[in-house]
Amino acid sequence: MDNIAIEEMFEGLGPVSIRRMFGGKGIYQQGLIVAIELRDELMLKADAVSAPEFASAGARQWSYEGKKGKSVMMPYWTVPEDAFEDPDLMSKWTRLAYEAAIRSEIDK
Repeated sequence: MDNIAIEEMFEGLGPVSIRRMFGGKGIYQQGLIVAIELRDELMLKADAVSAPEFASAGARQWSYEGKKGKSVMMPYWTVPEDAFEDPDLMSKWTRLAYEAAIRSEIDK
């Protein structure tokens, strides 16, 4: 996924910065990481407040296999499919990701 496409997806949230990380990209809004792009898949940050909404929309939570063969669940979820065709829906999901990022900073 190129940076222009990523920036377009986040237009409703505002300007984002994009940095290389994990063999993919980290997407930041006002210095807070709100999403990652890995293997051409965009995943938005979620937390205990917003994850149920992502799950009910059919999104998948990112996980990977840890050292002992156990799944490690990460706080990132795929973008619900219908959001890719609807800028208003994409704005809703990116706002939820930004709100989760803010809560994450507060909880530190």
